[in-house]
Amino acid sequence: MKMAQLSAVSDTPIATIKFYQRENLLPVGERTGPNQARYDSTHLRRIRLVRGLIDVGGLSVAAARAVIEAIDSELPLSETFGVAQRSVSDLLDPAGIDAGALARVDAIMAGWCVSADNPGRLAAASVLETFDEIGHVDHRGWFAAYASAALLVAEADLDEVDALPDREAKAETVVVGTVLGDALFSGLRRAAQEHVSALRYPATHPNPARVTEPPEE
Repeated sequence: MKMAQLSAVSDTPIATIKFYQRENLLPVGERTGPNQARYDSTHLRRIRLVRGLIDVGGLSVAAARAVIEAIDSELPLSETFGVAQRSVSDLLDPAGIDAGALARVDAIMAGWCVSADNPGRLAAASVLETFDEIGHVDHRGWFAAYASAALLVAEADLDEVDALPDREAKAETVVVGTVLGDALFSGLRRAAQEHVSALRYPATHPNPARVTEPPEE
């Protein structure tokens, strides 16, 4: 297909497609003439991936380029995970985080194989430090429960990756799962909070929450 067709099918302006190409987010098409190029389904898929990373995942152009380069590389999947995690994480200096908060996070994650500079470890410690500053006390193992839930989600992530046939598909799922998975889990958590609060604290107003039903077999 020509670029105009690619634009129509992907619902992406031609100017945006050309921008993606200049930023090395999208490969150029196969040249068929001096000012002509042919595009195919791989370009369409890549445009949708880029838009998902930027528009839904909230990545910057530079971060999206980094994770796409990781997908297209031969990096081990563990390193691809690192690239994806850094793309969605604030850069924190371990020296600026309270050592006690770091120790508490490490205790919560006891037995996990986590590097000292893992962005999740640093972010979690920063959150615990903030809880301390505002006087919040974890009375009932709230943080440990979060760690257990995170481990379940990580297992689900890797089960999905393991089910795929080749390195490229696995790498793309690593990136998409890390970037968009954050948004998905955040949305589900908010819905679950409403569900559980509705069960524990029934509303007295005449407009009850909608109850979702499982799909029919």
